[in-house]
Amino acid sequence: MPATAASDLAPLTPPTPLIDPFGRTVTYLRVSVTDRCDFRCVYCMSEDMTFLPKRDLLTLEELDRVCTAFIEKGVRKLRITGGEPLVRRDIMRLFGSLSRHLHTGALNELTVTTNGSQLARHAGDLAGYGVRRINVSLDTLDPDKFKRITRWGDFSKVMAGIDAAQAQGMHVKINAVALKGVNDDEIETMIEWAHGRGMDMTLIEVMPLGEMEVARVDQFLPLSVVRARLLDRYTLEDLPDRTGGPARYVRVKETGGRLGFITPLTHNFCEACNRVRLTCTGKLYMCLGQEGAADLRGCVAWIRGAGAMTPTRTRIRPCGNVDFLPAVKPST
Repeated sequence: MPATAASDLAPLTPPTPLIDPFGRTVTYLRVSVTDRCDFRCVYCMSEDMTFLPKRDLLTLEELDRVCTAFIEKGVRKLRITGGEPLVRRDIMRLFGSLSRHLHTGALNELTVTTNGSQLARHAGDLAGYGVRRINVSLDTLDPDKFKRITRWGDFSKVMAGIDAAQAQGMHVKINAVALKGVNDDEIETMIEWAHGRGMDMTLIEVMPLGEMEVARVDQFLPLSVVRARLLDRYTLEDLPDRTGGPARYVRVKETGGRLGFITPLTHNFCEACNRVRLTCTGKLYMCLGQEGAADLRGCVAWIRGAGAMTPTRTRIRPCGNVDFLPAVKPST
């Protein structure tokens, strides 16, 4: 990826925001940089996965330019995801390049969601590139259970990654998928552990979609049931906090920590949604619950060798449908 030129650090022109028909302004973009992962979590992947050919993925340069185009349209928060984003080769180059938007003030936050396996070796670089908050996906504190859930994961490496991130001053939030009959017996233990280390924690309902070896519907645990159980032990104080994501937060009075609930099935969060998702192949999704998507690959196909990408003009419609008006190649 080329070095950042002085002109790249100039403030962007005032953005023309993306506003959907419900009046929601889209300011949050989640970007998948790879479909690959070094874990095979039982609720997420089959053990014998076939991944996309590398040629099908957007290059790091293409990802950078698409993200920049969205920033020029008013996106203020970027979250890098996967698969496991930190397994992509040279991924720190992308973080380094995108950090220029933090320096200009065009971007408020650059963050990442990771399984933690590669975090120990990348924490220093991430902090240096302006990453201040990270989410670590962790469903159990039992090393044996961790191995059963992730199949390939090393619990000690994840703990070392969390240690390294906190040593760099990054705020860590733990994301735990609530799994019936798997980790529902240690939710309270995980909350107290996370809060004891100064970390927020968010519980997530598993979405019983797709086909895995283990039926997700059998693992589904409504968080309404979990919350009712927690009320027998803790005082939960509702908070107005919004982090740009789907979680609703409470303060656990007894621990002083913050606890989030992401409930796509029992209590959807559509009214507060302000984000869109870009896949590693260039598809733009307005909603995980809908199949409508816009394929941006055609719009970035000429980026290789082009000087810049003109921000696209997008009309966002309900239910995941996107009217996408292709970008115009800059005149020479």
